[in-house]
Amino acid sequence: MTTTRPIRTPRHTPPDPAAASFWALSVDEVAALFPAPDAAAAPLARTRGHSRLRSWAGIVLRQLSSPITMILLVAALIATATGDNVDGGVILLIVVLSAALGAWQEGRAADAVASLLASVAVTVRVQHGDALVDLPTDAVRPGDRVVLGAGDIVPADCRLVDTDDLQVDESSLTGESFPVAKLVGGPLPVDTPLAQRSNILFNGTSVVSGKAVAIAVLVGADSTFGHISTALEKRAEPTSFETGIRAFGMLLLRVMVVMVAAILLINLVLGRPLIDSLLFALALAVGITPQMLPVVVSVSLAAGARRMARQDVIVKRLDVIEDLGSMSVLCTDKTGTITAGSVRVDRALDAAGQPSERILDLAALNAGLQSGYPNPLDRAVLARRPLPPGAVVLDEVPYDFARKRLTVVADVAGQRTMITKGAFDGVLACCSRVDTADGIRPLDPIRAEIADRFRRLSADGYRVIGLATAPVDSDRPLQVDNEHDLVFVGFLAFLDPVKEDARASLAELAALGIRTKILTGDNRYVAAALAPQLGIDAGRVAVGADLAGLGQAQVHELVSRTSIFAEVEPSQKQVIVAALRDAGETVGFLGDGINDATALHGADVGISVDTAASVAKKAAAVVLLTKELAVVATGVRLGRHTFSNTLKYVRVASSANFGNILSMVIAAATLPFLPMLPGQILLLNFLADIPNTLVSRDNVDHERLEVAGVWDMRQVTRFMIMFGLLSTVFDLATFALMRWVFHTDAATFRTGWFIESGLTQFVAMMTLRTSRPAWRSRPDGVFFWVSLLVAAATVTLTFTPLGALAQFVAVPPALLLALFGMVLGYGLANEALKRFVRF
Repeated sequence: MTTTRPIRTPRHTPPDPAAASFWALSVDEVAALFPAPDAAAAPLARTRGHSRLRSWAGIVLRQLSSPITMILLVAALIATATGDNVDGGVILLIVVLSAALGAWQEGRAADAVASLLASVAVTVRVQHGDALVDLPTDAVRPGDRVVLGAGDIVPADCRLVDTDDLQVDESSLTGESFPVAKLVGGPLPVDTPLAQRSNILFNGTSVVSGKAVAIAVLVGADSTFGHISTALEKRAEPTSFETGIRAFGMLLLRVMVVMVAAILLINLVLGRPLIDSLLFALALAVGITPQMLPVVVSVSLAAGARRMARQDVIVKRLDVIEDLGSMSVLCTDKTGTITAGSVRVDRALDAAGQPSERILDLAALNAGLQSGYPNPLDRAVLARRPLPPGAVVLDEVPYDFARKRLTVVADVAGQRTMITKGAFDGVLACCSRVDTADGIRPLDPIRAEIADRFRRLSADGYRVIGLATAPVDSDRPLQVDNEHDLVFVGFLAFLDPVKEDARASLAELAALGIRTKILTGDNRYVAAALAPQLGIDAGRVAVGADLAGLGQAQVHELVSRTSIFAEVEPSQKQVIVAALRDAGETVGFLGDGINDATALHGADVGISVDTAASVAKKAAAVVLLTKELAVVATGVRLGRHTFSNTLKYVRVASSANFGNILSMVIAAATLPFLPMLPGQILLLNFLADIPNTLVSRDNVDHERLEVAGVWDMRQVTRFMIMFGLLSTVFDLATFALMRWVFHTDAATFRTGWFIESGLTQFVAMMTLRTSRPAWRSRPDGVFFWVSLLVAAATVTLTFTPLGALAQFVAVPPALLLALFGMVLGYGLANEALKRFVRF
């Protein structure tokens, strides 16, 4: 039986030196290197909580260790040491509160993502006493006995204990594109080249066919793959979103350096105290720096991931959300996505096209006795004709994607008989004779007639495979070379109807600006029959062989104009994906089979399903809990939702910060006092950060979801300057109002500006969160009310004892009403400017 065991966190211990060349050891010698499986189980079970605590500690340290935060902490200590206890204490308190807010939000995001990843973890079966236990692949430890089958990822460098027609894909290590056979064997020389170590398995490779039991020897960084990854490790190419975030940060850094230096110089020239001037400049540096940007990005992406999970879409890497939202082409397989996936045998026909029960009997033996990866066709055969009791497999040549056929040897009416089924062309190519009503006859005279029957069945929408037999006179092990001079006996015609909503789903993706290309291993006739049901031009069907011998430009041209590819092999799927990416498309690939792994890895967005083969699920960045194209469309919209809200924060925060700092520069140069105290600036910034961490919840206008989000630094810069300057205009008008109309003193001026700044930040977010008129775009309720409460708290705070501690004073009612009027005018001006600044 198979059970599920809690996730174990493997501890890293140096491997036994004898394990360094374990292919040179016998199975018993390798087993002797490790204690009994249960010996180390208890300590491992206790490490998970400590890991979580370490993770939270790391998040807090990251929040406190940013350069600006460190400088502020030092400056606050200096201020306290020189007698300015109030400013020093206020600054210290706000810095700690800001770090706590950021750490709490980032930690919640990290926990949410970890929970989602655990729900789609790739597992491997491990022997635990008499039971088989499912463990995440990264929880396997040395000494575990792993049980592997077709489609499984090898979780460690392993010594083989038992094999059954085992074929392994080692291309990630050796570059060899064809699967290699693996055997238990005896010890090999220590200097055996990596590609010839036939008695071991390598971490990260995948089982193509057959079965195996193996002892895990080297895991993680100690494995061969781990050593190579460490030696060749380089950062992946950043996404356009990451590039945009980096460019935005550099832009604000340059603005900050220039303006903060200018303010510091102005204050020193005016003879203001050095400590006060330094604290003021540093507080402004915090004001213009969107220090919450990493938190907002993390929270937005994590919120997007949770939102997707509620719609049956699990993202394994948060940065793929942006790529999902900007996807322009989706390549998908056919079975279970376009078609219902409930394959059934509709017809079993002999070579003359007549119904035949014998064909079902032979097919049931082939399907029921094979030991490879279970597939829908074999399940359909066995649903129609169960395996007869007592049937025993005598030998087998497993299925592979080069031959596209599967052969077993079984006892048929007392005769050792080879039964081969698979792709029609491949099976027919192995045959020289045909079983007819008149007995066994040469195939060639009627080869064309049989091929024509296959084409007609395929054109009717059937998936057709061929069946052949041959007597086996020797008990020597069966080889691929034995698949020749066979007798063609008939056809199996499978029916997998197109889903009722498939056409509508393709139309929905098209409405999102996403073109769909179908990549199937089925023959061209089935693909052509599929096209009209999906509203696709049937003349735009190509086969994998069409790619052979073409130059790069010709491949690009063929791929761009073709909607359906039939008879494609795994390597050709990757070629198609690469050609689309070279053409500038953001490519998604949806697949769930062993043969989809390379294309999944090569796409911008690899999409698989929770029931996929482990190797496909491991290669994918997005896992669907429901294999539906409509779910992909939902994921795209949610990706665009997340991108739009992140960009919303970037736009509003950058324009508000730019406007505030410019106002501060002008005020510092013209006023006889500091326009705001350092602690007041930091308090204002902290209050603004509270609703900013909720921006990921905000609603997004419908039209934003219908087009791919694009990071445009020119547009961001233009937005920042135009709306930032407008903010400065109203700040300066507020200065003039308070100095020349109300003749305020320094404390009242600072309090009034604090109130005006807090209210304009609320108005800026509510008006600039949408390109529509603000009253025609409804914000999220929680986001709106928290933002409004923070704005109200900004005003109320100045009348409380806490406000007095921050050196605020009560503002006269007339001035307060005038400030409200100024804020209202600012909101109307934003709406007017939106007509001219498109975003």
